[in-house]
Amino acid sequence: MAELSKQSVWRSYRFPVILLLSIIIGSVLGLILGKKATVLQPLGDIFLNLMFTIVVPLVLITVTSAVASMANLRRLGKILGTMLAVFIITGLIAAVITTIVVVIYPPAKGVKLELPQAEQIQPLKTADQIVKAFTVNDFQALLSRRSMMPLIVFSILLGLSISLLKEKAEPVVKLLNILSEAMIKMVSIIMYYAPIGLGAYFAALVGDFGPQLLGAYGRAMLVYYPLAFAYFFVAFAIYSYFAAGKEGTKKFFKVIFEPAITALATQSSLATLPVNLKAAKRLGVPKDVREIVLPVGATMHMDGSCISAILKISFLFGIFGMPFSGIGTFVTAFFVAVLSGVVMSGVPGGGLIGEMLIVSLYGFPPEAFPIIAMIGYLVDPPATMVNATGDTVAAMMVTRLLEGKEWMKKKLTEAESE
Repeated sequence: MAELSKQSVWRSYRFPVILLLSIIIGSVLGLILGKKATVLQPLGDIFLNLMFTIVVPLVLITVTSAVASMANLRRLGKILGTMLAVFIITGLIAAVITTIVVVIYPPAKGVKLELPQAEQIQPLKTADQIVKAFTVNDFQALLSRRSMMPLIVFSILLGLSISLLKEKAEPVVKLLNILSEAMIKMVSIIMYYAPIGLGAYFAALVGDFGPQLLGAYGRAMLVYYPLAFAYFFVAFAIYSYFAAGKEGTKKFFKVIFEPAITALATQSSLATLPVNLKAAKRLGVPKDVREIVLPVGATMHMDGSCISAILKISFLFGIFGMPFSGIGTFVTAFFVAVLSGVVMSGVPGGGLIGEMLIVSLYGFPPEAFPIIAMIGYLVDPPATMVNATGDTVAAMMVTRLLEGKEWMKKKLTEAESE
């Protein structure tokens, strides 16, 4: 019996362990080879390209399929409303926790930097940014990972239109469901290459940038990294417990490490989306919930980015000799953190928009931009890990609020579980 239990644990954690070992081996190679390790970059790029290539059709098909399959359109409204509330509340919780931490342990205390010059940053036009965040002016622009929110909006509208056709659309709905399953299967095939791709990616990353990870930003990293991992284990344990009790927390941490490691390595919520959908399915999150909450969450639910936004703001306050204190300062910081989390892109380095937002809204000089751009790069791996895995636990909480606290015991998706 004990041996069977060990085999079960190994089956559950085998792939995450293999991924972690490949990343460790890659990191060691990067330290040993230094800049020469960048020769392995193409192997990592192949994996990233495969994941990015599948993201657009995956989102288009799964979201459209989920909405089109809904017999009750009221449920769609409930899912979207509940999802938005969960996103905002968890983002605020992350921002408040971070604010308490940076007040106790200021990230820029004693830091002295020679400010590099930057190009003039144009003031952010919020109305234009909102329009561009949710819509595009040409259909072909939808077929890009840089237009994920417009693609999701289009997919929801297309699915809604198909659903309104009722019986006439049944063949189309069946086809979409088959295509959705095929896309998930394709993800499973691509993930066989993940250990090689992620190992090579980390070797090149550490080899190229490793020595720069220490220095003036060390204190800020000492704040962010422990906080991000503490949030992952503590806050997500609380969220999953709220969603489904002790069993929910146990199952969540049983399936979440594969998405967490993928996010940590790829630094992309979108690249992690396929793995996240698989994890949510194993948790028993209903098909319509997971295929709406997870794709939307990949671009606009970013607790890790909310944490980093507060870190960046407090760091700039310290660098420029401004006190990071007072209710007004904190409330504004919370607003900026949640807003920057919403406009963040799901691709690596996509936090630049959020960083421009911080510099513009606070009126910092242009020299402030490269300072927090560097911080953004350094915190990107754990930030993306929290961002991506937070989508899975958010889907659990949305299910709890829609289906009641016994939803996991009901095994709502038992028939489609692997």
